[in-house]
Amino acid sequence: MLPGRTYTPNEIAGIIWRHKWVILAPFVLIASATAVVTNSLVDLYRAETVISVVPQRVPDSYVRSTVTTRIEDRLQSIQSVILSRTRLEKIIEDFNLYTEERRTQIMEDVVGQMRRNITVDVVKGDTFKVSFIGREPRTVMRVTDRLATLFMDENLRDREQLAEGTNQFLESQLEEARRRLVEQEQKLAEYQRQNATTLPTQSGANLQVLGNTQLQIQALAESINRDRDRKLEATRALADLDLSATLDVGDSPAAPSPGRSSSANNNPTPEETTTIAGRTLNDQLANARAELAGLELRLKPEHPDVIRMKRVVAELQQKADAAALQVPLSSSTFAAANVGAPPMSAAQRARANKAQQLETELHNLDSQIKDKETETERLRKIAADYQQRVEGVPMKQAEMTALTRDYGVLQNLYQSLLAKKEDSQLSANLERRQVGEQFKLLDPAQLPQKPFSPDRLRMNLLGAAFGLAFGVGLAAFMEFKDSSFRTDDDVTSVLELPVLARIPLMLNTLEKQQVRKRQIAISMTALVVLLLVGTGWKLGVRPPIQSLQRLMR
Repeated sequence: MLPGRTYTPNEIAGIIWRHKWVILAPFVLIASATAVVTNSLVDLYRAETVISVVPQRVPDSYVRSTVTTRIEDRLQSIQSVILSRTRLEKIIEDFNLYTEERRTQIMEDVVGQMRRNITVDVVKGDTFKVSFIGREPRTVMRVTDRLATLFMDENLRDREQLAEGTNQFLESQLEEARRRLVEQEQKLAEYQRQNATTLPTQSGANLQVLGNTQLQIQALAESINRDRDRKLEATRALADLDLSATLDVGDSPAAPSPGRSSSANNNPTPEETTTIAGRTLNDQLANARAELAGLELRLKPEHPDVIRMKRVVAELQQKADAAALQVPLSSSTFAAANVGAPPMSAAQRARANKAQQLETELHNLDSQIKDKETETERLRKIAADYQQRVEGVPMKQAEMTALTRDYGVLQNLYQSLLAKKEDSQLSANLERRQVGEQFKLLDPAQLPQKPFSPDRLRMNLLGAAFGLAFGVGLAAFMEFKDSSFRTDDDVTSVLELPVLARIPLMLNTLEKQQVRKRQIAISMTALVVLLLVGTGWKLGVRPPIQSLQRLMR
């Protein structure tokens, strides 16, 4: 290439014409080779089928399906199962596919090649397409139908397994919840049995029994007070009878001397002193008992005031009993008075009978008081027991609340699992009867009418374009390396010298023969290549080019 030279369209056309054989030769050779290669490639056919997802025929409001995975996710899992080596190897053996490859390759490579020839594409949200590429049109159609059938069968099997798995899982969870619920029921029943009388539900009954018991204790206390008052009155009456009997004995002939009587009148006898002291103790005892009854109504038996008042009442009772014992018994007095005495008068016999009645009454009163005190003690123990039950209600209430809360939670869990188990059972039955969501064949595979691959026209055009580009590039490279002067403008622009004369190109005979031979050789070569391409195309000659075939597949 000459420095500083510019090319006009005419010069470019001249360059192309000058290097026409350099451009045409690669174009013809590469285009012819491409045609031969594309003609030798094996025809591949593709068949496809369209499958739609049909929703379940029972409304979701009646039976809710337990299979909630998306169609894309389920297609991935189903596709992985169908494209497994076991399934594909069986299809290859059933349809006798890849006979040449099975003779030269291992089965794993053949299965991998078939896996690459299978395509699964999602057309829309609920429709997908399955296609297969092979050499024989009818075999390709049958294999595509088999793949569609496998997809539909595997979908039914997969949905049934999912429904059964969900059902079994819920069954195990329901059994576990049932076991825990039974254990909690047993704990609750055992707690109720052990605390039957102290439960919060028995609080009203316990309060009622406690109130009735306290009323009975109060009634018994009042009754004991009346009996003790009656006992004091009987004791006083008996002391009066003894005093009267003593006075009667003093007025009788065997009575003591007047001096003794006046002495007796001036100094009170022990009986009179006992009677006066008895009246004082009786009043104190009555007041103490009344105060004790009032305290017992307001305070508990363990209160210090109640205990102190009980001690005071007991001391006053002991003093009253001691004062009563200082008075001689009426029967002894009358017996002593009757010893060696004349027969008793009617008044004396009446007093003796009255004394006998009073002694009997005193004995009965002592028995009644003792029995009532025993009953009072028993009722106080009962009242203390019921009081303890009432006071323990808050603690029992907390324990019962905890047990009831746990039982309620387990019961709700069991009921929820039971409802889910029933729904899962219905869904499993739905899948078994094949009325759930299914795959439906919308467009079955058709017999391919023309090859899917290779696209010979496109490959030939690409080969011709590449040959032409290669020739043009080669010509441009040769022109870049050519530094010869071809026109006077080249000489003028490069050497900056004027042209004096032009010498035409003159070839001798030998040079002309060489040029002619070169043109004839190039023409014959192109003609032979064209004849070979045409003959191979007509006869269907397809040389085995295995590496290129694999690349095109």
